[in-house]
Amino acid sequence: MSTPPVVPALPSPDPALRLRDALLSAAFTADGLLELLGAPAYAALARSETVPALRATRDGGPLATLIRLFLLQRPVPYERARAVLPLTEALAGGWVVRDGDEVRAAVDIRPYGGPEGEDWYIVSDLGCAVGGAGGSAGQDEQVVLGVGGASTTLAGITVRTPVASALDLGTGSGIQALHAAQHATRVTATDLNPRALHFTRLTLALSAAPAADLREGSLFEPVAQDTFDLIVSNPPFVISPGARLTYRDGGMAGDDLCRSLVQQAGDRLNDGGYAQFLANWQHVDGEQWQERLRSWVPSGCDAWIVQREVQDVAQYAELWLRDSGDHRGDPERYRRRYEEWLDEFDARGTRAVGFGWITLRKSGSERPSVVAEEWPHPVEQPLGEAVRAHFDRQDYLRTHDDAALLADRFRLVPEVVQEQTGLPGDEHPEHLVLRQNRGMRRATKVDTVGAGFAGSCDGTLSAGRILDAIAHLIGEDPVLLRDRTPQALRLLVEEGFLEPAAGAAGGPEHSPAG
Repeated sequence: MSTPPVVPALPSPDPALRLRDALLSAAFTADGLLELLGAPAYAALARSETVPALRATRDGGPLATLIRLFLLQRPVPYERARAVLPLTEALAGGWVVRDGDEVRAAVDIRPYGGPEGEDWYIVSDLGCAVGGAGGSAGQDEQVVLGVGGASTTLAGITVRTPVASALDLGTGSGIQALHAAQHATRVTATDLNPRALHFTRLTLALSAAPAADLREGSLFEPVAQDTFDLIVSNPPFVISPGARLTYRDGGMAGDDLCRSLVQQAGDRLNDGGYAQFLANWQHVDGEQWQERLRSWVPSGCDAWIVQREVQDVAQYAELWLRDSGDHRGDPERYRRRYEEWLDEFDARGTRAVGFGWITLRKSGSERPSVVAEEWPHPVEQPLGEAVRAHFDRQDYLRTHDDAALLADRFRLVPEVVQEQTGLPGDEHPEHLVLRQNRGMRRATKVDTVGAGFAGSCDGTLSAGRILDAIAHLIGEDPVLLRDRTPQALRLLVEEGFLEPAAGAAGGPEHSPAG
């Protein structure tokens, strides 16, 4: 009978600032790692491959010592550790432990570059952060992971306007709270796992960030009387049979945890506030996934739901069985667990699972904008500004009817380019495409009228005046052209190809600017 893993003692945050000074002095930063390791070894770490980094740190210098100790989790000679760390305090505080003539790390400390070049550090359990959150195989169920792809995705899509209050729900190692501390006056971080709250405290202290208000509990229970300007959550969204692992399994049936989180967020948001989540959702027989997600959106909130990936139930089960290490060991035990996952999906009529982003904004509108779309294509992070702009465009379109659109002036967004295919010299290309080179990197097909219209939008003439000029050039009735254009114009604005000219919203056609 195997012995359950022992949960290690947690360090004290007291010596964090002196430890931080030592790490910075040795260039134990994201830039310092890249410089010492080189691009190939640095990239290999992201794949959980440590051999190149071990080879690059054989010289035993200060930075090499820290990389081996905290990133590669190898013991280092006591004297080398003492030369680069406030070792007495680090030992007393539980950050490292002595083992004869060697010193071992008690926690993983990972350099992390902030959006403005800040040198931050993410603290997590050992064995869970080489190359990011690498899973929990062999770990206690309350393991706290480091930064993985999901964490950085959420950080990248979060709207970063200054706010009075922010909530990091399910904080884990504290990466979202750390980001929020840069633009929120007050940050609250919650987690069902008390160890996660302690790791968040360590992450903030070692990154020299303001302390957060840390509260233990599930979902919104710890903040039932509070409201916020920003809510972010990378919740335990995995749809699994049971709740074996606190950090990933929500413990509710199907996708009920994500649904509950989204539905309850409206009551916890201040007017104009944003709630942003990563989530999984079921694709159920006889139901459109978009309609399923739209039913989650609370009243008074606009929503932008982006499905980034879909896996069939077999792929999904295999992914998370590997994450928990079930694929290693007894094949019969693995088969039984696999069957449990498939039985659960069969019982719910689930044929696939979607993954993506859900953003709410509390607009209070009686005609909320709820956009649910599939976008598996590459995007350019960070996307926070693109998210904010999306909701600004929804406000604009909601308050402008077709006549108002034609009376307004627009600009082609700077990063938009036109692509065309056809025979050389052909006056009528086979395909005309407008493409964004930034943000969501959307592309949309247009006809020659649409391309000419978009190219003429420089903020000087109203949309109606531009259409009149195009009608004159192509010999078309301007009234008919005006009648059939607003829908296409609305789409170009909604998807971010055109933006209202500054100060021109609702401007009349007879204004001096045209």
